[in-house]
Amino acid sequence: MQGASFVTDEKKDRVTVEINNRTYTIVGDEESSSHVRLVASLVDQKMKEIQGTNRHLDTANLAVLTALNTMNDYLKLKEDYATLLGSMKRKEDK
Repeated sequence: MQGASFVTDEKKDRVTVEINNRTYTIVGDEESSSHVRLVASLVDQKMKEIQGTNRHLDTANLAVLTALNTMNDYLKLKEDYATLLGSMKRKEDK
């Protein structure tokens, strides 16, 4: 089994997930196990989506493209959120 840990403290919760046909053990206490499974499922889904259009990618390149796509989505959402907050503030100031 492949292992990946975000935290090394032995008292932390462990959640086993599968991403891109590999098993990972995620260790931590900040999020619920259902949240960790959801995040892993979304990463797996994004990897499959990217791999579906780029069959020649090796795992490392697939992971980098997944990270880039995910961060791009995050930054767009963050920008949209800031715009929404600004719009709400302008309405409150009127």
